[in-house]
Amino acid sequence: MARPTEVRRTSGGNALLAFILGLPVLAGLAGTVLPAFGYLPALGGSRVTLAHIAELAGQPHILRSVLTGLAAGLLTTAGAISIVGAFVAGFAGTRLFARIQHLVSPLLAVPHAAAAFALAFLVAPSGFLLRLISPELTGFTRPPDWPLPNDPFALTMIAGLLVKEVPFLFLVTLAALPQLPLIRARRLAAALGYGRIAGFAVCLWPALYRQIRLPVFAVLVYSVSVVDVAMILGPKLPPTLPVRIAQWTGSPELGARFLASAGAFLQIGVVVAAMAIWIVLERIGKAVLERLIFSGRRLVRDGALRAAAALVMTACTAAIFAGLGLLSIWSFAGLWPFPDALPGSLTSKTWMRTLPQLRTSFGTTIALALCAALLSLLFTILLLYRNGTAAGQRNPGYRLLYLPLLVPEISFVFGLQVLMLSAGLLPGFASVLAVHFIFVLPYVLLSLSAPWQALDPRFERIAAGFGKSALSILFTVRLPLLLRPCLTALAVGFAVSVSLYLPTLLIGSGRLTTITTEAVALSSGGDRRVIGIYALVQGLLPFLAFFIASLGPQLLFRNRRLMRT
Repeated sequence: MARPTEVRRTSGGNALLAFILGLPVLAGLAGTVLPAFGYLPALGGSRVTLAHIAELAGQPHILRSVLTGLAAGLLTTAGAISIVGAFVAGFAGTRLFARIQHLVSPLLAVPHAAAAFALAFLVAPSGFLLRLISPELTGFTRPPDWPLPNDPFALTMIAGLLVKEVPFLFLVTLAALPQLPLIRARRLAAALGYGRIAGFAVCLWPALYRQIRLPVFAVLVYSVSVVDVAMILGPKLPPTLPVRIAQWTGSPELGARFLASAGAFLQIGVVVAAMAIWIVLERIGKAVLERLIFSGRRLVRDGALRAAAALVMTACTAAIFAGLGLLSIWSFAGLWPFPDALPGSLTSKTWMRTLPQLRTSFGTTIALALCAALLSLLFTILLLYRNGTAAGQRNPGYRLLYLPLLVPEISFVFGLQVLMLSAGLLPGFASVLAVHFIFVLPYVLLSLSAPWQALDPRFERIAAGFGKSALSILFTVRLPLLLRPCLTALAVGFAVSVSLYLPTLLIGSGRLTTITTEAVALSSGGDRRVIGIYALVQGLLPFLAFFIASLGPQLLFRNRRLMRT
């Protein structure tokens, strides 16, 4: 049973999280809902009206925009959870599982926009995949007129989201697996005659899914309301609803703000509908699993399904790595006509021409990411220290961490922008940093909380026995022992900040440009060589952060072998 002091500390920590994460989200939602119904005194809206909702309903193809985004989000989430679930069920505990784990882990650092560009350069009509088989197998001597990657059914967008969400859900599942009796359940299922996948589904899947349910909903909300990936890979005529909201937001007509607010309010409804549909699908899945259990079928012959799961997992990994390699080739490519598989020459002229333009956005990206990650790390250490959790104590479980991830960012970030403009606050570095902090903090706290609680408390007890104060123990014992997890959490926060597109665009009002905003802006028809440079730099920045996080302990503790691991 928790002691009163521990309960007070935990409740105080959650209250602080509620203030930092909950208040901006609620304020942003208010800034979206009120203008949607006509109330925005800064733009002359002083009475409640349904005119803007009616104007939104009259927009051409608005229903198709809504349904396309909704279907893409549901299919992405269902596909990602199916792929990860089948692979984990079929291969958990095997050598192949460990190898795929090492390959997939770095993909979490790749921003969504960089992964989308990587896939676009592969599957486009003049992309690398078609160049490999043309003209020998296809007969094409010029790029075919295919609607790729911006196909009207959003299939390319779904594929782009899948190659990023599969690694995320896989790593979340890896974190949950140690809490399950995997080996004993495997043996029991085998003794009862179940196949690997069926045995895992019967014995372990319900408990595993309960642990990863919140991240699954976070994937669903992101996929339904994504903007940057939809702009790069999604349909154009009409685009998805979040993209149209972003376009209305950037309109020079001030009246379009009301229309954008109505669209953002509709997007909240779309997300709620997606969650409701997913809950229904969960119940259907539960009924199917119960039917499987009571039917007595063992489904021993699952080799084809296991092979397909391993193939898809490998394909997701290979697609991103191959795409990043292709981005680097394009950034140095000279003349590269279709259907040549490789460029005729390599040159650094594009880099030399682009570097002066890249310098400003590069510096802004680094400064924002470092400041947001450092602030999040400092707050995380303060919160964990205040709660005083250690090995053997109850994990406080910060449920509010997923709040910014379970609310469509196009809705509450747009509302924050409206409130800022209404209050007369000018967009700038500080305001963008504050919004980045809201998104970065959950990832940093989730990354550091488990290592913080797992640290052996005997180290601190020994220091306390020598008369060290609590703060002295924190700085001389706990933090040095947790240097690697702290640096890893810092790298995670850095990567999240680098990848943020919509918060930077809306809160910065276009005055603050980063590598991500520039890369997405170029997607509408820029030079592939320049796009390759921006997307490559955006993708390499997180890898650089994780490399430094891995190298730091090796250098600082080079004479202490156990401290380097």
